Amino acid sequence: MKLKKVKHVFFDLDHTLWDFDKNSALAFEKIFQLHDLKINLDDFLGAYEPINLDYWKLYREERIKKPELRYGRLKDSFDSINHEISDTIINQLSEDYITHLTTFNHLFDNTMYILEYLKANYELHIITNGFEEAQQKKMNTSGISTYFKTVTNSEQAGVKKPNPYIFDFALKSANAKNDESVMIGDNLEADVQGALNIGMDAIFFNYRKEHLKEDIKQVNELIELKKYL
Repeated sequence: MKLKKVKHVFFDLDHTLWDFDKNSALAFEKIFQLHDLKINLDDFLGAYEPINLDYWKLYREERIKKPELRYGRLKDSFDSINHEISDTIINQLSEDYITHLTTFNHLFDNTMYILEYLKANYELHIITNGFEEAQQKKMNTSGISTYFKTVTNSEQAGVKKPNPYIFDFALKSANAKNDESVMIGDNLEADVQGALNIGMDAIFFNYRKEHLKEDIKQVNELIELKKYL
């Protein structure tokens, strides 16, 4: 079912185009080696990944600030695997993690193909809750920067998805109308519901293959976007 009227396609970045989990694992492997930490990476990541998602939800909801997110997700993960570590090392790891995370460039399968396919008929944009200093580096390193006319992050807008203002901010920056735009992202609350709430269409990138009760447009692979666009 092709979407009619659409002229602007807005993407989330992390977990949608940029393979956050794969790049994050490589960054942790790197910084654990740098600090000579004897930690089983799989055990750590098994604890970290759900904890990180919980912290990002708190961050979206304005219940914590960036420093609390960066420190807390690591502290809780080390506690979860019963690894004693000083606050000094945790704070250094949090800085090193951001530094090295942006040096890895793994994208989801067919990211470059679908961007090349879409750019012929649509203007492409990014709306991300990620940290401003990291997001552009991720896009540059992975070679996708040139596909996007605008990039809106939550620090520019002053609020985070699903707050309506960040979508309005992005639409204004892109000179786009809500009924001529579609949002594509992996988070039902932030990306899909946030867009629907302001009259944008939305497509859920369901790469985790979650079972949905709602009647929501969705794809499991990026290449499946061709059935909508």
